[in-house]
Amino acid sequence: MTYDYWTDKTVMVTGGAGFLGSHFVEELRHRNDAVEIFVPRSDEYDLRNRDEIQRAFEDSGADTVIHLAATVGGIGANAANPGRYFYDNAIMGVELLEQARQYGVDKFSILGTICAYPKHTEVPFSEEDLFDGYPEETNAPYGIAKKALLTQSKAYREQWGFNSIYLLPVNLYGPRDDFDLETSHVIPAIIRKCIEARERGDDTITAWGTGEPTREFLYVEDAADGILDATERYDSSDPVNLGSGEEISIRGLVNMIAEMTDFGGDIEWDTSKPDGQPRRKLDTSRAKTRFDWEASTRFREGLKETIEWYEANRDDLHE
Repeated sequence: MTYDYWTDKTVMVTGGAGFLGSHFVEELRHRNDAVEIFVPRSDEYDLRNRDEIQRAFEDSGADTVIHLAATVGGIGANAANPGRYFYDNAIMGVELLEQARQYGVDKFSILGTICAYPKHTEVPFSEEDLFDGYPEETNAPYGIAKKALLTQSKAYREQWGFNSIYLLPVNLYGPRDDFDLETSHVIPAIIRKCIEARERGDDTITAWGTGEPTREFLYVEDAADGILDATERYDSSDPVNLGSGEEISIRGLVNMIAEMTDFGGDIEWDTSKPDGQPRRKLDTSRAKTRFDWEASTRFREGLKETIEWYEANRDDLHE
């Protein structure tokens, strides 16, 4: 099936070689194998630098931008790098959007973050609640840097009619995720811990916090579909949540992964480590209403795919 929307388009995908980006590029090619895709890799273009961004636009001739690139990590990485995470994400997004406007880009899709929501947002999170309080402290620099791009998107549409959209995916997971324990999020970290503990014959693994917070997770291929559907069908700067509608406690998540990886030992909870935001669950009705998107992958099915991918590829990952 060919999606005519992408015919004759040249699409710049920042972060296109990363976790989400690689899945996005694959799905875009599946929708239209003739589309021109330009991925400005970080070793060739420093997207924090205006001159490098201008060179990327000149080299690509892009008329569409999908901004997926981010400097990001789990709770520990956020706590250790608040200044870097704020600066990198703010400057990269602000300059990309401005240069895209100057180069006459037709459509700019911005990927925000669930970390932009206030710490104690009423569940389920509605897009109307984004500015009703300060984000959870460990994620605030990253979340605020990303949220600034929503304000920029709205301002550019109002003043110049610039067509940008802003999407808020919940926590992503899936094949090709980051399994480095220094930077990974909870799902890949626990998968790796359980499998390695099982193979060593360990009696316990350690998980962060109390296990009481809840999270919603979105399978990476569903996220790629949502970004594509929004780019094709949605033309407003009103933010839109992308989520699965399934909420699970961290304790329940860890127990599920332990069971699915055949780890039979105990879970020790390191309560000296932060829990992060108390609850995360999105209201995804706007995505359904505005561009007829909803997630299709059940959580346990997605976890199974992620575990199997890690088991098959971990030797290459940890060389």
